[in-house]
Amino acid sequence: MEKVIKVEGMTCNHCKMAVEGALNKLSGVLDAKVSLENNNVTVTLNEGEVTFEQMKAAIEDQGYDVVE
Repeated sequence: MEKVIKVEGMTCNHCKMAVEGALNKLSGVLDAKVSLENNNVTVTLNEGEVTFEQMKAAIEDQGYDVVE
């Protein structure tokens, strides 16, 4: 399953690595790919193993804002 999450505040490769790294540490996340151009991250996950709230918290812990 894929989920696209809109994220504000990402501007550079460091931002990209921080968000991808935080999400990839979550159990149930198979892969996370940030698009700086589109201001979002596409998360490939095992459905039911990780919640949107967990992903949102991981992104916000890195200092970025999730747009719902």
